[in-house]
Amino acid sequence: MIIDAFRLTGKNALVTGSSRGLGAAIAVGLAEAGANVICHGRSPDGQSVCEKIRELGRKSLFLSGNVADAQFCSDLIQKTIDELGSIDILINNAGTIRRAPAVEFAQNDWDEIIAINLTSVFRLSQAAGRAMIQRGNGGKIVNIASLLSFQGGVFVPAYAAAKAGVAQLTKALANEWAAKGINVNAIAPGYMVTDNTTALRNDPQRSRQILERIPAGRWGEPCDLVGAAVYLSSPASDYVHGHVLTIDGGWLGR
Repeated sequence: MIIDAFRLTGKNALVTGSSRGLGAAIAVGLAEAGANVICHGRSPDGQSVCEKIRELGRKSLFLSGNVADAQFCSDLIQKTIDELGSIDILINNAGTIRRAPAVEFAQNDWDEIIAINLTSVFRLSQAAGRAMIQRGNGGKIVNIASLLSFQGGVFVPAYAAAKAGVAQLTKALANEWAAKGINVNAIAPGYMVTDNTTALRNDPQRSRQILERIPAGRWGEPCDLVGAAVYLSSPASDYVHGHVLTIDGGWLGR
């Protein structure tokens, strides 16, 4: 049956940045589709997400740490494998943002954003991909890109550079690993109701300008990404490689 192609029963997943927001919604969505899910956040405050997953009858554990640290990235993949027995699905969602004019943008902020939003995606994908190749059963890697994978944005040079890099890294890894049964794809969210957009939503003029351009007429909610995440993590997407799927209420088509 078609519906079975979207099931994740028996699959083991890791979702970074899943203590709240987009990552939390995706983590619970994967569990609803049948997966066991390891959750992650920079601080140990994501236990409530794990509890929701366990209530669904799935295994879950929360691991805290900074994905800007190379050793932690390696440990995060290994701990997922140790806890669940394998890693079948990796969702690279962890991210951060800083806003400032380019001439004032701090070097430390640039370094941190590139490390968290781009370098960690490569490190985690490399470690997960290596484990998937060694196991020989393939796997699914889904990176969270952004509208700024395609557009430059304003006052977010590091974020735009990192998210553009995520889109290209997605394609590069897909080219290498498609023949090994590993699907590497990305989701590019539009303007979503998350911590990253609090400043924009609290600015009446900027919020109005954004809403006027979105054909759907509203900000996206974390739940709007769940269907796409399940699809790209499931057998239903087995012939989808290197794709960046925009979920933006029609923004890019405007």
